Amino acid sequence: MARGGIREVQIIQWFVKPGARVEQFQKLCEVQSDKANVEITSRFDGVIQKLHYDADDMAIVGKPLVDIDIQSELFPEDEALITPPEESAAETKSEDTISNKGRDTDPQEQAVASNEVPAEQQAAPTKHPTLATPAVRHLSRELNIDISSIKGTGKDGRILKEDVQRFASVHGDQKQAHDAASIEQQQQQTAPSEEDRIVPLSAVQMQMFKTMTKSLSIPHFLYTDSVGLTRLNNLRRELNNDSPSESTRGAKNTKDDNIRLSSLAFIVKALSLALTEHPILNARLEIPSPEPQTQTQPRPSLAYRGPHNIGIAVDTPQGLLVPVLKNVQSLTIPHIAASISRLSEQARSSQLTASDLSGGTFTVSNVGSIGGGAVAPVIVEGQVAILGVGRTRAVPAFDENGAVVRREECVLSWSADHRVVDGATVARCAELVKRSLERPEAMCVRMR
Repeated sequence: MARGGIREVQIIQWFVKPGARVEQFQKLCEVQSDKANVEITSRFDGVIQKLHYDADDMAIVGKPLVDIDIQSELFPEDEALITPPEESAAETKSEDTISNKGRDTDPQEQAVASNEVPAEQQAAPTKHPTLATPAVRHLSRELNIDISSIKGTGKDGRILKEDVQRFASVHGDQKQAHDAASIEQQQQQTAPSEEDRIVPLSAVQMQMFKTMTKSLSIPHFLYTDSVGLTRLNNLRRELNNDSPSESTRGAKNTKDDNIRLSSLAFIVKALSLALTEHPILNARLEIPSPEPQTQTQPRPSLAYRGPHNIGIAVDTPQGLLVPVLKNVQSLTIPHIAASISRLSEQARSSQLTASDLSGGTFTVSNVGSIGGGAVAPVIVEGQVAILGVGRTRAVPAFDENGAVVRREECVLSWSADHRVVDGATVARCAELVKRSLERPEAMCVRMR
């Protein structure tokens, strides 16, 4: 398993079980690492001897994951991989994903053991053998349904929540099928029940816990302002009513041609234009460690980053995920709309990669898609600012002649690291974004 700063991962499902024969590059299990699902493959040909974890367990990176009785020739470089330097040659050789049990056994005994493996055990799954998100698997357990007996209708045979509910209904459990739609909400509620219970944090919750704990050290400065979206929404409706090839021309993939332009796509582009003029809000605060001999604190510095890599907060069944939209400064609004749609869909179906979740320089929280006006967004560690977008509302307003008119507006809420960003800088950047959104034609003139 990759070690890049990750200390533990959650076992999502096993594709093998003890006694199963595996080949090099064959899938062993699926894990959730750093909010992304990753498949671990075997480096060797052999027979599975032991699984060190069950599905849903948290596996420690650097510890044995599975023992494999290696049936093929072991090269020196392979032996180096599975022999930790701190272990002696007499101990069982193991690595973070496999161990070389049976390496020194008699070749004839080893051949007999491999021949005794029943055919039905080869590469057979144990728990959760099908593609499904953790929330769907939890739903199947709540309904006492074996998820392996359900045929998935999602992409690549992935089992969806509707598949579980339909299976429960067809098999006569009408009451459970009726209650299935509310189970996911009940899981998130903290209302008192008949008995108290302790539930460990999920992998996504643990990541949020660690990130937000680090954010507690950042002194937040909050700035909010209402932004008129009437002209922007009129323009969006006009563009969305055009033929797809006209309104989304420039999208990378033809399958994105039917993507509708959302107000969030315009907000993200307006933000990028403003960051070009206020690059400090796209910077990173570097705080070096004290000198070990003198214990003096070196002077902190600001790392100004060129790319505008905007993280978009997405509400998913697993929790809050923040996929990153890379190089927004070089993207058109149709590109941005298509990318937001794609990343949001992948986040909800647990298909994001580690690359999709890393490298962010600024974050946008579109909490308005659920509700609320002004918010107080929390800055992500490694960034100096964040933008919260409230729900769009229709309100009465006065036009230039004093007549009451209908106005569509939302509240944009900014949080900035007050150690390095002053209130005037945030206000000026917010005004740039406001002018771009209230006069979208002017924003289009400024775009490259």
